[in-house]
Amino acid sequence: MPSATPAIEIESLAKSYGRLRAVDGISFKVGTGEIFGMVGPNGAGKTTTIECLEGMRFPDGGVVRVLGLDPRKDGQELRERTGVQLQQSALPDDMRVWEALDLFASYYRKPAAWQPLLDRLEIADKRNARFSKLSGGQKQRLFIALALVNDPELVFLDELTTGLDPHARRSMWDLIRAIRERGKTVFLTTHYMEEAEHLCDRVLVIDHGRIVALDSPANLVRGLRSEIRILFTAEPGFDPAPLRSLPGVARVEKNGEKVIVAGQGDRLIVVVVNALDAAGARFRDLRTEQPDLEDVFLALTAESGLDGGLR
Repeated sequence: MPSATPAIEIESLAKSYGRLRAVDGISFKVGTGEIFGMVGPNGAGKTTTIECLEGMRFPDGGVVRVLGLDPRKDGQELRERTGVQLQQSALPDDMRVWEALDLFASYYRKPAAWQPLLDRLEIADKRNARFSKLSGGQKQRLFIALALVNDPELVFLDELTTGLDPHARRSMWDLIRAIRERGKTVFLTTHYMEEAEHLCDRVLVIDHGRIVALDSPANLVRGLRSEIRILFTAEPGFDPAPLRSLPGVARVEKNGEKVIVAGQGDRLIVVVVNALDAAGARFRDLRTEQPDLEDVFLALTAESGLDGGLR
């Protein structure tokens, strides 16, 4: 479980590029041992925020503390204690996997033994492979290994699984959980709402440089109060009219044999199924569609509509 001791503290962080305000006075904390996610549309301020935390950009205002350090003043010490996987990374095509790890390990005072990282990340068989010969997933695993080569207390993962196939993405999820199980704190940015929902203890939603929501994925979904949809296939001649008067039902749609019942309430599914059973209605292929974090994201950022270059 995440600790109340903050690994990251931000108060009134602000950063502008000319007249464009990328980050507009945001404040939040990340607990030690937490998988913390930040999501938002393109141009929302995610990358600017994470780069201020990493010490790659200096804010115009506000207070930033990472592991108790100021990234502006304590950059060298911070780099010894953090790991960073950038949104876009590359290595020389001819560099071999072991050469990259050996080089990066030489940058730190107390590097971890990188050979076990290869086994843990399932790329031990690629030890002598050149970077250009690695698949997309293997390159991502190598960049994770490079981010962990100093045995960091805090790991920044920026759009970790972009471009990966579903199998590789799920494998990365297991890896992130394993990192946290070793006592690390993970700060994750992603465009995949399913990823944030499955991995993160808490999720921050940012839009136009401001925080619009911050809570656990479950609480964010619960707060949306969106519709539950119950879908099933009915026999020919089925009359859906009685379903419309059931408590919690907002609307009923019928298209041929396909029926959709939409509404709200924790017992909506039970009420609908009991009503169908009491009426002797025969149905099949019943399933539900629950609101998820993507619905929350779309609802909270509905006014954005921009896909600009500001990060």
